[in-house]
This record gives sequence, structure tokens and C-alpha cells, in this order.
Amino acid sequence: MNKGAKQKLVVSYKNCSDEVLEAIRQKYPNGYHDYVIKVTKPNNEFFYAITVDTATSSYLVKVDVKIDDLTEEEFEKEFGGSDMTEDSNFGNDSEGIDNLESTEESFEE
Repeated sequence: MNKGAKQKLVVSYKNCSDEVLEAIRQKYPNGYHDYVIKVTKPNNEFFYAITVDTATSSYLVKVDVKIDDLTEEEFEKEFGGSDMTEDSNFGNDSEGIDNLESTEESFEE
């Protein structure tokens, strides 16, 4: 190995040393949910991981990811129906668009 080059390792979160867990806490103080990457292996299998470095190594730490697999019916049963309907005027405020255009004109003067 080159002098000064870090060792590259893949490890499961469940098997991380205290040093790696501390590095994760330092790098992701508010959680790592926004930093998870999908790693695809040559056989097209994949896993999810986060990256973290220690003084001597760079790690891909395998993490578990919960996938939302509820059907629409299960979602409505669990969380209730949606208040939005297809008949709603949400996003169809043409008056607001006209007001925006007149505002833009006033800035051009």
C-alpha cells in the first residue's frame, strides 16, 4: 500500500468499531438519512451505505434503509384520506399569475 494512502473498507453498521461510530457521529451530527448512497455491485445486487473516514481508513458503512412500500389503500387506512381532490383549485390561481406579471412590469419602469 502507498505510504499515506488510506485503506478502503466496507463494513456493516452493526459491526462498526467505536472509532468508526464516533467518526459517524462527528460527520453526521443531525443524522445521515440525507447522505445515504446506493452502491451497486458487479452482479447488479446493491446495498445502501454512507461514507466516513478515520485517520487510517476510508469506509463504506452499510446501513439499513426502510422503503415505503404501502399501497395507496394501506396509506389511506393508516393515515386517513386526502383532503385534496381533483376538483380543488390548488395551483390554478390565474389571478395570482396576472398579479405577478403586473408586478414584473412595475419593476421594469
